[in-house]
Amino acid sequence: MTSNSTAKTLVKTFLRTPHSLKTKFQAKQLLAQFLKTQPYSPSSTSILISVYSNFNLLHPSLFLFNSLNSPPLLAWKSIIKCYANSGHFLNSLTCFVQMRSFGIYPDPNMFPFVLKACVFLKNLRLGESIHGCIIRLGLDFDLFTGNALLNMYAKFQSLQLNGGHKVFAFNVFDGMPKSDELCGTSAQEKGASIIQLDRMTKVLEMMPKRDVVSWNTVIAGNAQNGMYEEALRMVREMASANMKPDSFTLSSVLPIFAEYVDVIKGKEIHGYAIRHWFDSDCYIASSLIDMYANCARIKDSCSVFNLLSKRDDISWNSIIAACVQNGVFDEGLKLFRQMLTADVKPRDVSFSSIMPACAYLTTLHLGKQLHGYIIRGGFNDNMFIASSLVDMYAKCGNIKAARWIFNQMEHHDMVSWTAIIMGYALHGHAHDALLLFKQMEMDGVKPNYVSYIAVFTACSHAGLTEEAWRYFNSMSRNHGIKPGLEHYAAMADLLGRAGKLEEAYEFIGSMHIAPTGSIWSTLLSACRVHKNLELAEKVANEIFKVDPENVGAYVLMSNMYAAARRWKDAAKMRIFMKKKGIRKEPACSWIEVKNRVHTFISGDKSHPLYDRIFEALKDLLEQIEREGYIPDTNEDFHDVDEEQKKYMIFSHSERLALAFGIISTPAGTTIRITKNIRMGSVHAEIIGNRLKLKMMSRSKAIVARWPTMQQLAQMANSPNVTYWADNHLLNCLAYCRYVDHHVIIRTIM
Repeated sequence: MTSNSTAKTLVKTFLRTPHSLKTKFQAKQLLAQFLKTQPYSPSSTSILISVYSNFNLLHPSLFLFNSLNSPPLLAWKSIIKCYANSGHFLNSLTCFVQMRSFGIYPDPNMFPFVLKACVFLKNLRLGESIHGCIIRLGLDFDLFTGNALLNMYAKFQSLQLNGGHKVFAFNVFDGMPKSDELCGTSAQEKGASIIQLDRMTKVLEMMPKRDVVSWNTVIAGNAQNGMYEEALRMVREMASANMKPDSFTLSSVLPIFAEYVDVIKGKEIHGYAIRHWFDSDCYIASSLIDMYANCARIKDSCSVFNLLSKRDDISWNSIIAACVQNGVFDEGLKLFRQMLTADVKPRDVSFSSIMPACAYLTTLHLGKQLHGYIIRGGFNDNMFIASSLVDMYAKCGNIKAARWIFNQMEHHDMVSWTAIIMGYALHGHAHDALLLFKQMEMDGVKPNYVSYIAVFTACSHAGLTEEAWRYFNSMSRNHGIKPGLEHYAAMADLLGRAGKLEEAYEFIGSMHIAPTGSIWSTLLSACRVHKNLELAEKVANEIFKVDPENVGAYVLMSNMYAAARRWKDAAKMRIFMKKKGIRKEPACSWIEVKNRVHTFISGDKSHPLYDRIFEALKDLLEQIEREGYIPDTNEDFHDVDEEQKKYMIFSHSERLALAFGIISTPAGTTIRITKNIRMGSVHAEIIGNRLKLKMMSRSKAIVARWPTMQQLAQMANSPNVTYWADNHLLNCLAYCRYVDHHVIIRTIM
């Protein structure tokens, strides 16, 4: 047998069994042999086009298709499929229209690709027209066509129809669209927003046969669009139809229970997944991790992750986000390092997930390392990552770097605007923050719930009462945003700082939603600062009504009684706390030195270097007293003499951590201290003989400079200081004046 006849035989064999071809290279070889050995045949050419379309080889498919004078159905179907799978959706639809103009009736396998093109072109009207064509041709009985219709309506359900995008509108029985007809009747639908669920449900009801894909499509469509009850109803109907849920069903349903924070139902799904061997599926595992994380069950999230034998980037990103979301920042950072060690390449969502951990722990050095990785990986153009970087640099005290990144962004969305506005607000640059807010509005970005929190924070820090009231009133009037608890808390804090305690009391009492204990606690703190014990007692009663286990309120009242020398009342409060089992969380600070974390608890003397720490604090205290600074002992509410109080301040955990950092690091080192109890976040650095201080707390911030210790002492001992979280914080800061270190103290609350 000659080589030519052998080639002919092989070509005929492959044309009879085209699915036996496994690679694109084999398909190209088949074309070469076909052109050499086979005479022209529309049927053989059509088969070859279908082979090429299966590999998405568009150009060879077009070459063969254009060689046909009158393409048969198989050739049309193959080229329409190849166009759709290659992303040329308009060409796919154009071929469909041309085929219909030749009087060729489509078969059911063609419509999934045509409907896919309608979705990607965001043209609902055209999709409905195709649906009508399917019904008129009597092909709506076909299972795959029905599933494609379900998928189309599910996608359109969540799609903002024609929202500013150019669309291509033409009737399927018309000819090729012209350039001036491309924005026809569909442009009239721009006012429409979300399609009704009825169409998808009706398609499902009309299908004579349904498979798991049919049910999954409808369930996922409802779940992704917030129609949770409808999705769960469909799951029940699916079970009634004797269809067993698969992994896709479970991964669609789990986010519903995450949204409802229903861990019981979520565990039921978890049990079903284990019984049917779905728990090893990465998508199921990621959904379980997210569900447990939303329900504040981070240990369960970690258990699911640890049991996975194979971990992809989705599961890694899920567990990292779960840890950060639940405040387990160190574990999140540890897992991120493990992901890199496992050679799993981070995605954009990886950086968006881990960056808040750096921001919260003020790990600026790690944040900078991640920033470098982002630049090397080419992610720096990503808007979400850039917004995370702005937030991270701002919270780590480098507002200049945050602004630089913000200015480099090509486009600014609400997240990036809010991040930079909040950054300026927390750094005490209130007027800059408000200026940015106005610029955001001028750029056409509509403020949202969170951006107004940033505005009220800025106003609160600068004491801009009138401006805050104006923004508070315009929030609902101009933008339809109903004030929430955070807005009320910020306004109450502002009024309290300004000394308008009675006005703040009336404001909280007139809220349209029931005030929480945390909002009343804001006013209680202001009462302590302004030494208004009478109002504090009224506020405390309100707190105990709504939050009888509020530890902070009991402690504040006990301290206020002690400050007023009402020792019996202070003792009663403490005894009551003891009887109720209410315990104040002990103050704790930790500092990282030479890659090791050292923890200090208030009053604890167990550290091996405690004697050196105490001596360092004693020397610093004597040095600053010689310059006229008198430590404020009012914050130590104990019935002891002043001399004892003066040395009791040494036991504060942040002082112990500060002194340890001073004796353990060389001059010029940045000392970062983290506290577990709100004290205030401080950025203090020595510039020559001047102290530059930035202080931030959850709701307070100030920037100040003192050329002499006398002015610092005057500020610390002034009864009118309302911008400080605690006066004893200044006692701690006074030590910073005599060390060549950059000191940052932050609270994790």
